[in-house]
Amino acid sequence: MGKRWLDRRQQHEGVLLTVYQRFESLVALLLTIVISVVIVVALYRLVVGILTGLVFGVLDPLEHKVFQEVFGQIMTLLIALEFNHTLQHVVTREQSIIQIKIVILIALLTLARKFIILDFETTSFEQLLGLAAVTLALGITYWLMRERDDRLLRATRMLRRDDPEST
Repeated sequence: MGKRWLDRRQQHEGVLLTVYQRFESLVALLLTIVISVVIVVALYRLVVGILTGLVFGVLDPLEHKVFQEVFGQIMTLLIALEFNHTLQHVVTREQSIIQIKIVILIALLTLARKFIILDFETTSFEQLLGLAAVTLALGITYWLMRERDDRLLRATRMLRRDDPEST
């Protein structure tokens, strides 16, 4: 009696998990579509803005402010592309959840963008210190997670070498 109940419960949990996985994939797919539309619109506006600015001589790519603005927009597109790429793993079920290391890398990209577009003349020392502290914290967190993953990978390889059935 107890074993049959446990088997039914496991089947029920499996169905629920499958339903949730489908829901997660659907949400990720919808987010991917929305972000793709945003990327296409942002790319269109960037290209049109740059081309019309260059043609009409309004945009001087050597001017520091223009350079910052253009590269800020490019970095924004790259961040959106990376985020979309991450969601694609969930849609294709290569991963069931977003990997925290990837989120940290996206956050670091976002901070790099912030540093690129930052106007150092109007930015206070406290703001710079805060951005630097967040960057350092994220960098250390990423490094620690990568080190942990590297240790786990080395341990797994060592276990495979010692396992006589794996050869």
